[in-house]
Amino acid sequence: MKTIDEPANSRSRHTRSALLDAARELIEQEGVEKLSMARIADKAGVSRRAVYLHFASRTDLMTGLFDHVSRAEGLDVSVSAVWSARDSEAALTEWANHIARYHPRILAVDRAVDHVRRTDPDAEQHRAVVINDQQAACRRLARWLADEGRLAAPWSVDTATDMLWALMSSDMLARLLSDRGWSAGQLADQLATLLNRTFIRASGPAPARASKHVRTAAATLPR
Repeated sequence: MKTIDEPANSRSRHTRSALLDAARELIEQEGVEKLSMARIADKAGVSRRAVYLHFASRTDLMTGLFDHVSRAEGLDVSVSAVWSARDSEAALTEWANHIARYHPRILAVDRAVDHVRRTDPDAEQHRAVVINDQQAACRRLARWLADEGRLAAPWSVDTATDMLWALMSSDMLARLLSDRGWSAGQLADQLATLLNRTFIRASGPAPARASKHVRTAAATLPR
């Protein structure tokens, strides 16, 4: 997969950021179908040539946009509460809070990238990296539950990982937040209830297994 390096000087970084902000605004207001390099240039107040100096293609721009929005909306800060929780059960609740707090902010861009990747191999490859990061975070949480003896039957680490990942679906979030009018707070509360009643042993933790959950700073973060 092609990567997009950050510009070396501050003026170029400012222009790149302005282009990505313009692209995000266009997507959120009008949808990805209306997104073009020319419209991005107009909205950012630069020439079309300037857009192509930073992004060789629309796919490169979409890839950069997802990472730009993740940083702007504080992915690292949002997810840190999960891994700093006192135990895996508390982490599961913090995971629900993270999903409700962070993912609605990137919903439009996330769905736009998903739309582009269906017809663009480069975008599909980038999407695969995002999905891999998400699944790694879900597996880390499921493994933590299992290692503390809190994972309810009949869930295994593998099946719990898959279900936790499925419950991050942009379609699910859009249906609840947009179609049904849920607030982010309502989503956090209801999702936390669902996760705890689904994955936590009803009788409390069983004896911990030999392996232990290790919270490391280098752990993969979900996107």
